[in-house]
Amino acid sequence: MEAIWLYQFRLIVIGDSTVGKSCLIRRFTEGRFAQVSDPTVGVDFFSRLVEIEPGKRIKLQIWDTAGQERFRSITRAYYRNSVGGLLLFDITNRRSFQNVHDWLEEARSHVQPHSIVFLLVGHKCDLEPQRQVTRQEAEKLAGAYGMRYVETSARDAINVEHAFTELTRDIFQLVRSGDITIQEGWEGVKSGFVPNVVHSSEEVTKSDRRCLC
Repeated sequence: MEAIWLYQFRLIVIGDSTVGKSCLIRRFTEGRFAQVSDPTVGVDFFSRLVEIEPGKRIKLQIWDTAGQERFRSITRAYYRNSVGGLLLFDITNRRSFQNVHDWLEEARSHVQPHSIVFLLVGHKCDLEPQRQVTRQEAEKLAGAYGMRYVETSARDAINVEHAFTELTRDIFQLVRSGDITIQEGWEGVKSGFVPNVVHSSEEVTKSDRRCLC
């Protein structure tokens, strides 16, 4: 029988308040867009299975963090136990883009001794006429930090699936290559849940022979 999921990856979603973190996560996990979304208080939790290859499923635990400074002491505790992260800015809010560096520095200072695979996300790409950050400068910043860049819209469901799936694939490749390993006491990556396996007819025959001896 196939594994229900091969691995569990814990992801954290960070960025300034109002960039649309909760809306993006809800679009991905619940398939809906909320016109009005209350600010996240501390940390919210979501989960979803993703099929990265035929028959290969990954369970994602997604932590939605508050962007306000007063909650940062709470959210910092979740960096260390995350293997991946989506770093969001709002393409219509230049300040949120300028703060990307600060978010990365904070994450890297609290993730030790582990590391996080980040994806830079320019959100609200449906608001093109109000754009304050060009795709070119966002791609340049992402490249400088060794990240991929993708633009999304929770409202119009643009690239939402793609963003989470590509990040999951990147992490999976690092796990498969041995660059990321499962470690005792670390919640970033856990081995999957496999139901009771039905042995092959050859194994059953060998077992029967042992019983008869």
